Formats: sequence, structure tokens, C-alpha cells
Amino acid sequence: MDAYNDYTSIFLLLSPLFFYIIAVIFRLLDNSALLFLQKEIFVESSNVPLEAIQEQIDSSADPKFKKLLRRTLVFRKIHRVFIILMIAALPVTVITYFTLF
Repeated sequence: MDAYNDYTSIFLLLSPLFFYIIAVIFRLLDNSALLFLQKEIFVESSNVPLEAIQEQIDSSADPKFKKLLRRTLVFRKIHRVFIILMIAALPVTVITYFTLF
């Protein structure tokens, strides 16, 4: 039973890092600025606002472009979920650290 507790404690200590790495992966998959530039829509930064993406989904006639923008929105939502999980796991990590050591 001691090995189970060791593995659980290791998981609890490393879970925020795991959630952060997954969130970064989904942020890198979000290529909304590239999609806009390919359609010759100029953006101010690489972090395109959600409102601008939604406007383009509503106003665009290209179904392939709409599909790519919807996928971008899904990646952003997943990114946000993993960031929230990371923040929620931080107190658990601190409590686990101080109870083990």
C-alpha cells in the first residue's frame, strides 16, 4: 500500500505541470492568426479575440474557413479548461507537499 501512496503523491505533485503542458499544446494548435492572414484579414496580434473569430464565422461564405475557425474555438476552450484545472490543482499540490514533507 505504501507504493500506491507514493505514486499518488507523485501524481498530485506533478499534476499542475501536466495540465500546463497540455494547455500549452492546445494553445499551440490554435492557429487563428495564421488562418486570418491566409484570408488576407489583418490582425493586430497573434492572440485574436474571440469576438473577431465569431464575426468571421458568421460573415464568411467559405465552409472550409468556417470549419477551421470552429476548430480553433474548440482548441481555445480546451486550453482554457486545462488552465483552470492547473490552477485548481495548485492548492492540492501545496497541501500534498506540506503533508508529505
